[in-house]
Amino acid sequence: MMEGSSSLSPTPHRLAGKVAVITGGASGIGAATARLFVKHGAKVVIADVQDALGLSLCDSIRSFASDSVSFVHCDVTSDSDVGAAVDAAVAKHGRLDIMFSNAGTPGSPSFSILDLNRADLENVFNVNVFGAFNCAKHAARVMVPARKGTIIFTSSVVSVTAGLCQHPYTASKHAVVGLAKNLCVELGEFGIRVNCLSPYAVYTPMYAKNIGLSDRETGERLILESGNLKGVVLETEDVAAAAVWLASEESKYVSGLNLVLDGGYGTTNPGFVEAVKKIASL
Repeated sequence: MMEGSSSLSPTPHRLAGKVAVITGGASGIGAATARLFVKHGAKVVIADVQDALGLSLCDSIRSFASDSVSFVHCDVTSDSDVGAAVDAAVAKHGRLDIMFSNAGTPGSPSFSILDLNRADLENVFNVNVFGAFNCAKHAARVMVPARKGTIIFTSSVVSVTAGLCQHPYTASKHAVVGLAKNLCVELGEFGIRVNCLSPYAVYTPMYAKNIGLSDRETGERLILESGNLKGVVLETEDVAAAAVWLASEESKYVSGLNLVLDGGYGTTNPGFVEAVKKIASL
């Protein structure tokens, strides 16, 4: 292979010098993003309620980046916990450039509104919406005086489609996109960008628990067969790569975007085609 080939070049540090807080960072999309952020030169504070997983992930990352990651216990429904996570990042690294509000919960597995109650809705909104609000509030507390920064929320493909998930989860993810757009308008004056990532189904511990499939191969086959784009499965690393782009200077004029990572799923309704195939096979 020729000298100077791009494949021989080191990974560019697209986030060099930046400091990030990642909520829900101990597993799934958050963990993949923590690893990739560090590989791109960022200092990362992982904030999660899963202490053992978070500390283990830190140990794993320190094997290739010794002083680039730390863990704080953080329940995003607690305003004081989120505030303390932001303060920990600033105390350790002197700044906060990226808030990745990623913690979430699917809530009750029931799809019927007749089986749901107010507590089910409140539980999901407390984590997915009020948690996102807490993250944005405390990030803005630091970013507004600095007049720069980026806030990224994990939403979902259900923010642009319907019928895929439970009512509380779907409603909460629509709310997160609305919050992001409103914050984009307010915080743009201070040079702060606010965006959402809305992935299609990704095999994570939360996904496995929600659909009752602990077998990864079966879970990923379900994602592949139900998706629009064939031959490829969306993985946590793909969402992490999108988060790196939104956090980097490559997207310096991108704000108010709901970046949908769904392989085109939200652009079509396959119901008619599936019905035709079913009837034709009778």
